[in-house]
Amino acid sequence: MVPKRWAKRAVTRNVIKRQIYTVSADFSAQYPQAAFVVRLRRDFSRTEFVSASSEPLKQAVRSEVQALMLAGAKAP
Repeated sequence: MVPKRWAKRAVTRNVIKRQIYTVSADFSAQYPQAAFVVRLRRDFSRTEFVSASSEPLKQAVRSEVQALMLAGAKAP
């Protein structure tokens, strides 16, 4: 879920969702077949990430989602 209050522009929300889908596909072998919810809990500042589809934004999202997926895979 990517609410409007954390990512104002639709382009930004779509980039975030695509990164989540891409990273979760990489981890599909480590998790059972199930539905997962990834919820955005803080904003991606327009001053820090000027372009909605910039490479720094993609890298920031990807690294956070990878950290979450790794933590989930290690949990019992």
